Amino acid sequence: MLLAIDVGNTNVVFALVEDGDGECGYTIRTRWRIATDARRTADEYAVWLVQLMSIEGIDRTAVSEVIIGSVVPRADHNLTVLAQKYFGVEPVFAGQGSAAWQFEIDVEQPSSLGADRALNCIAAHKLIGGDLIVVDFGTATKFEAVDFNGAYKGGIIAPGINLSLDALVGKTAKLPRIAIAAPASDSVIGRNTEDQMLIGVYWGYVAMMEGLIARMKEEIGRPVKVVATGGLAVLFDEQTRVFDRIEPELTLHGLAILSRQAKAS
Repeated sequence: MLLAIDVGNTNVVFALVEDGDGECGYTIRTRWRIATDARRTADEYAVWLVQLMSIEGIDRTAVSEVIIGSVVPRADHNLTVLAQKYFGVEPVFAGQGSAAWQFEIDVEQPSSLGADRALNCIAAHKLIGGDLIVVDFGTATKFEAVDFNGAYKGGIIAPGINLSLDALVGKTAKLPRIAIAAPASDSVIGRNTEDQMLIGVYWGYVAMMEGLIARMKEEIGRPVKVVATGGLAVLFDEQTRVFDRIEPELTLHGLAILSRQAKAS
């Protein structure tokens, strides 16, 4: 069984992947999420993770492979120790060694492409194919252009919606903290402060997404499918038709696909 670890700026996701009849020959059996903290030790990870595995009836000896995709380098050492000490496995890191990227990164600084973005491109090409725009709602919102050969052609990085909200609340004296949700009304003229903030953040974000995707499609000049991932993808999909497909676990799929490629190489 494969333990796939997706280390993001906000959360670390652990997933168990087993061979099966899924779209790519595997099944994501279960996954767990914990807040990212580069100070967290291997022992702390193990106490939390092994207990959750036990609740699901999974013995840690079932894990025979570990792959890590990380955008937080300071967390890498403790996760390596976790794999070695508690699972008896030498982990592979996405983009390194046997798990090096096996697709063209056609940009000025290929080495600057984050692991999460590369994994999303791999998974989208494998699962969907054709010319693609991949939108990932994370700490930052990323837009990736992937051509029909699977080559990464570039993209866009924008502040994530929660970062935007944090800046709005943090830099003002009286604006309250609000939860991100679809506005209850279609009206874009708010009648109170909270509604006005929600309209500005939510519909402003929808307009930004739709505008950027439209410009990307025009520049690509061929039929393009738009796939979205990340926790807020479903929320925005309720109010826009810009997405052709929602894949909440795209990065985990990328890790599973890359792991299989690494074993075959």
